[in-house]
Amino acid sequence: MTKPATQRPRLPSVGRLGLVDPQAAERIAQLGWHDHDDQAHVDLLWSLSRAADPDAALLALVRLAENPDAGWDELNAALLTERPLRGRLFGVLGASLALGDHLIAQPQSWKLLRGNVTLPTRDQLRTKFTECVEEALADPGSAMVRLRTLYRDQLLVLAALDLAATVEDEPVVPFTVVAAHLSDLADAALAAALRVAESTVCGDKTPPRLAVIAMGKCGARELNYVSDVDVIFVAEHADTLTTRVASEMMRLASEAFFQVDAGLRPEGRSGELVRTVESHIAYYQRWAKTWEFQALLKARAAVGDAELGQRYLDALMPMVWVACEREDFVVEVQAMRRRVEQLVPAEVRGREIKLGSGGLRDVEFAVQLLQLVHGRSDESLHVASTVDALTALGQGGYIGREDAANLTASYEFLRLLEHRLQLQRLKRTHLLPEPDDEEAVRWLARAAHVRPDGRHDAAGVLREELRHQNLRVSQLHAKLFYQPLLESIGPAGLEIAHGMTSEAAERQLAALGYEGPQSALKHMSALVNLSGRRGRVQSVLLPRLLNWMSYTPDPDGGLLAYRRLSEALSGESWYLATLRDKPAVARRLMHVLGTSAYVPDLLMRAPRVIQDYGDGPSGPHLLETEPAAVARALVASAARYSDPVRAIAGARTLRRRELARVASADLLGMLEVVDVCKALTSVWVAVLQAALDAMIRTNLPADGKAPAAIAVIGMGRLGGAELGYGSDADVMFVCEPASGVEDSVAVRWATTVAEQVRTLLGTPSVDPPLEVDANLRPEGRNGPLVRTLASYAAYYGQWAQPWEVQALLRAHAVAGDAELGQRFLLMADKTRYPPDGMSSEAMREIRRIKARVDAERLPRGADPNTHTKLGRGDSPTSNGPCSCCSCGTPTRSPRCTPRRRWRAWTRSPRPTWCPPTRWSCCGRPG
Repeated sequence: MTKPATQRPRLPSVGRLGLVDPQAAERIAQLGWHDHDDQAHVDLLWSLSRAADPDAALLALVRLAENPDAGWDELNAALLTERPLRGRLFGVLGASLALGDHLIAQPQSWKLLRGNVTLPTRDQLRTKFTECVEEALADPGSAMVRLRTLYRDQLLVLAALDLAATVEDEPVVPFTVVAAHLSDLADAALAAALRVAESTVCGDKTPPRLAVIAMGKCGARELNYVSDVDVIFVAEHADTLTTRVASEMMRLASEAFFQVDAGLRPEGRSGELVRTVESHIAYYQRWAKTWEFQALLKARAAVGDAELGQRYLDALMPMVWVACEREDFVVEVQAMRRRVEQLVPAEVRGREIKLGSGGLRDVEFAVQLLQLVHGRSDESLHVASTVDALTALGQGGYIGREDAANLTASYEFLRLLEHRLQLQRLKRTHLLPEPDDEEAVRWLARAAHVRPDGRHDAAGVLREELRHQNLRVSQLHAKLFYQPLLESIGPAGLEIAHGMTSEAAERQLAALGYEGPQSALKHMSALVNLSGRRGRVQSVLLPRLLNWMSYTPDPDGGLLAYRRLSEALSGESWYLATLRDKPAVARRLMHVLGTSAYVPDLLMRAPRVIQDYGDGPSGPHLLETEPAAVARALVASAARYSDPVRAIAGARTLRRRELARVASADLLGMLEVVDVCKALTSVWVAVLQAALDAMIRTNLPADGKAPAAIAVIGMGRLGGAELGYGSDADVMFVCEPASGVEDSVAVRWATTVAEQVRTLLGTPSVDPPLEVDANLRPEGRNGPLVRTLASYAAYYGQWAQPWEVQALLRAHAVAGDAELGQRFLLMADKTRYPPDGMSSEAMREIRRIKARVDAERLPRGADPNTHTKLGRGDSPTSNGPCSCCSCGTPTRSPRCTPRRRWRAWTRSPRPTWCPPTRWSCCGRPG
């Protein structure tokens, strides 16, 4: 039977309180809270339930109660009547195991949380630590313990005020106040460590003049609960005594308070620990990198000799605001951006709150870069903290005010989570809990004062909020750089309250890697001022597109190509819709446009390839097409036309699309070099076959019987299936008279067909050229274009030169009559793979030819170190030895007969003329 409501116990059960520890009820009884039915105990237990981890808070309270020095009776009575104390104490005990341990070790410290608690001012903190130092110096043995206890007590007070609102209706302490107070606390601690170090090192002597410059988050007064404190030491005299004081100060501070890091000093850890102002000036004028000027944005004279610290700042800060004029500024900035992205291991990238995508570093890096770019002409940007800088950038029109407010909110939320993660064990961390660790995620949500919203519990709300904030930071990160630029050139009807000047826009574009910022602004203006909906869509797309393009080798060329492509496809509704709805397509397109001047022209004539930049169920659409299938389709398409001109036009269309597909996949890293060469060769061979078929059909006699069979033998890179994007087709034509047809008639007819094939393919067009080169035939340009198989056999048997034999190594039947082509190759085998190998005279001749190529074919003024085909270490350099290996090896070694250079190189045994050391250098064992 259910008891009436008036007879039920008023104290909530452990289940209703959210306590899951099996000993929770026993611990409540241990505290004496189980047998009281008054409202005070009910309120007390409900307050406990609101702690981030009520079980941890309850355990800490039991440990306090067991400590005879804690004064449990006094604490228990205060908890029943003082709501603010409950909020502060339960907030700390539920969110920080480390501060809970501190309270157990210093049981009287709970009294610091009682009454009207306020944060001490900067001067009050200095006074507290100074008094502690004086007491410690009187008793040196207890110095470290006294200082460490004082520092932890002050952390306890701050954390209690920071966390009280998660338990009781207490004021929320803003993030900026927390971060500034942590920095003031660090300053006071550093000053105390410096005073002890001076006393230890100098004794009764006058200590040297030494200033400690705070850098990083401490310098900007936005410090974390747990963070390295970055410092730089400046002295009047950089002598041994001053260095000893600085070293001792770092040691004391690291043992008592936090890690002190002087790695941002000139030359880093390899440089002198202490320098004079003059030495710092000389370094920053001559050797400092861009990142070192960026670090100086946060510099602040923290402790020590104030006049000396101010002299340091007065001397160096003007250099910060002209750093963007440095010749290597853009290169170093881009390198820093890449380095930041690569710092995070892939397996934790989604959990990194600082360095992950949409994390804190995205905000900080972007803000600092904008300060460096615009700070030389706007002193309002000369601020150190990220939040203050965002405000100044918004007020100055360098970013939108709404964007500045949103980014500030996201930044403060992420910093809040970072603080809560660090408070738990007072360890430096930036990693969010594992997604499937429900308990850890729930703890973080409660510690951050995230509450259920009716649809999700606290953990679910936190996950949704994190996704939202990361996405917003990622989007605003791109928009931060480019949206104000668009607003400064946008249409007058856009009602923009603030927009940067054209000079500021040019500076910003230059800093982002655009070498022609004026031209870039014109292209952007043309895009956003397009009529109607297209201009509005471009305004939405461009910030992200321009951000992606800034990572490419040629963002200026990429932007021009994007403008041309957008204008060429202005009538295609799918184009902008695809870029808007499929970010992967847009990102890959920007990479291609900013990397190649060749592909954009192909895309303008084969735009549907852009749609293949996306991914399908089995991978990228660009890889779904097989080169062999394209070749068959090309030949079949050309065969539909009786007019050879139209047939080749159809073949060119398919070739153009295939070139765009292959080149795009190549630039995006989806294809290996070998696969690229195979695909390019395949489409060239298909074009040759289509052209040959078309001209044979055109030149057939009235009886419809061809006077001869024709085969096209691929030579050079075509024969080796190693064509590049700009390669011509080296070929030889061979014919075989039909039954009853004289050789002269067959050759004359075949020559007509071959000449028409070359002419038809060589006709100028807007597509990449199709040049057919037959100069490797017997007797070169002076020899007949077409020969019979018997004529080839006679020539190679009697008059072939060594270079012609070498050229035959890559001969391969590529088009025309397949049976005739194979017979040609069998005939050629007798010449290119002689039974006794290549003679020494032929070897010498090939070497002489290679030397002449090196001396004569390199274009005038070309650098032999950078010319990939004819320079040092070029293609002929590897082709020559490889050919000699193949020719010089008897036919009894079948592995030495492949037509591809790389395959031959890896399969061939070392020839007798090649020393083992040189063969090994080429990657082959001796």
